[in-house]
Amino acid sequence: MEENEMAFDGITTKAIVDELQNIIGSKIDKIHEPDKNTIILGLYLNGKNYALNICIDSHNCRINLTTHQKENPLVAPNFCMLLRKHLLGGKISEITMQGLERVVKISIETINEFNEIEAKTLIIELMGKHSNVILTNQEEKIIDSMRHIDSRNSYREILPSRIYVFPKSDKLDFEQIKDFNVFNEKISNTEEQDLAKAISSTFTGISFSFAESAVKNRTKEQIYNYMKNLIQNSSNSKFMPIYKNDKISDYVLQYAEQKHNDFELNFFIDDFYFERETRENFNNYKNNISRIVNETAKKYTKRLENMNSKLLECKDMDKYKIYGELITANLYRLSNEHSNSIQLENYYDNNNLITIPLDVKYAPNMNARRYFKKYSKLKNAFKIVSEQKLETEKEIDYIESIKYELESAITLDELKEISEEIKENAIFKEKIKKGKKNKNTKKAQKYKFSPIEYEIDGFKIYVGRNNKENDWLTLSFAQKTDIWFHTKDIHGSHVILKADKPISDDILVKAAEIAAKHSQAKESSNVPVDYCKVQYVKKPNGSKPGMVIFTNNKTLNVNPLKA
Repeated sequence: MEENEMAFDGITTKAIVDELQNIIGSKIDKIHEPDKNTIILGLYLNGKNYALNICIDSHNCRINLTTHQKENPLVAPNFCMLLRKHLLGGKISEITMQGLERVVKISIETINEFNEIEAKTLIIELMGKHSNVILTNQEEKIIDSMRHIDSRNSYREILPSRIYVFPKSDKLDFEQIKDFNVFNEKISNTEEQDLAKAISSTFTGISFSFAESAVKNRTKEQIYNYMKNLIQNSSNSKFMPIYKNDKISDYVLQYAEQKHNDFELNFFIDDFYFERETRENFNNYKNNISRIVNETAKKYTKRLENMNSKLLECKDMDKYKIYGELITANLYRLSNEHSNSIQLENYYDNNNLITIPLDVKYAPNMNARRYFKKYSKLKNAFKIVSEQKLETEKEIDYIESIKYELESAITLDELKEISEEIKENAIFKEKIKKGKKNKNTKKAQKYKFSPIEYEIDGFKIYVGRNNKENDWLTLSFAQKTDIWFHTKDIHGSHVILKADKPISDDILVKAAEIAAKHSQAKESSNVPVDYCKVQYVKKPNGSKPGMVIFTNNKTLNVNPLKA
């Protein structure tokens, strides 16, 4: 089953809510909205601080205590400000849910401006793409919600001043099924292989993932008893989360005799979704950058193809010059008659006869002028296009270095640094402008360089993680007497060996192996690596990040698999 099919279902919600009974009485002292789908409530109870995470992302909706911090925007969004106005200083008096519907109600006692106790309710609807966070007053009138819904798109309105209406469901409440016969009747016409699907589509709050686990190696009656016992136990916290089929992309709940702590499921869910969201964010971010880089690469590759075609046209330019010269040299003996061609002795080729095509519309002298003009035009084009080709090849080489960076990146921060690099480079600007801009994006921070560090036999070796860090490592961090390494004619990282004591040949080889390991040739067994003192490495004016020239270098052939 694909990862995004995993559901935070009603059974999980019920078990989570049961654990959250331990925070009843806590005071709300912080409220944050780190992104458009997330609310974090900072809670204080009996000398301990907690953070309650409410997420309504369509694929990752959930409620749970969290220990993972999220970066908050510089300016709090409007809904966050409204929650602060109404709930800060309030005390949680009750946390409930109705049946297995994924709707959690948090009752909060607040003090109004008249110093009177006033009840507010924070309603969390965890229903995939229809998820929402809604704040109501004690008359169940909506104060506001994270997402507004009007009657044109729904059977109920989620708008300020409207009365809150509990979401409808066509499914049955499993807890209301009194015995096996009723259960069996509801799924009686279902084939064995479709039982999981039938259960999840018939009963509310039961995900296909849970149902699939429940039906495995069980009869229908055993399935009913298993589900009944498990759901009953979700009311007294006797749940243990386990990864499904030993895959971290999915999990199920099973009965446990005892729990290790009061919030075992909460913190399991916290880690599970944090890791999943981290992977998703990383992949999405990487895919967005890759799209921009690949589209730019395609554009410059096409440009290079056009240039090569143009240069191919220019290869005959000397022939047109010869045509013009031969016609001019023989004008004295040619008539002014217009013809399709003329045959002359070619004094550039031992006076062998050559047939020169002519434009019948013009006399021979005009044809000669036209050939000279064509030669001159192609000569100028050859010079200009040749220069443009060199620049284009440099641009393509730089784009390939960005591709290498993307392949090597393993953290979101590394991707963000690559994103900042391409934003600063003109060749990507056209593609970036076409993308959507995030209004909440903070101003780009100054680079905080943190190269990869090795220590071998007492020597420090540093490896750049991207082009900008490569420049900093080589041109700012390294001393002139340090040794610089880079794979020969292969995209890779700049590597610096600190030369603060005499360097043996063995250390040079090990540093070269590290340079090969951090390159596109890391899977090869024999990689050439150039090295020289840093003083011989220069950066040409106007060159792209990571691009340098060097002299006085030597080359080692090494095996990166040994590094």
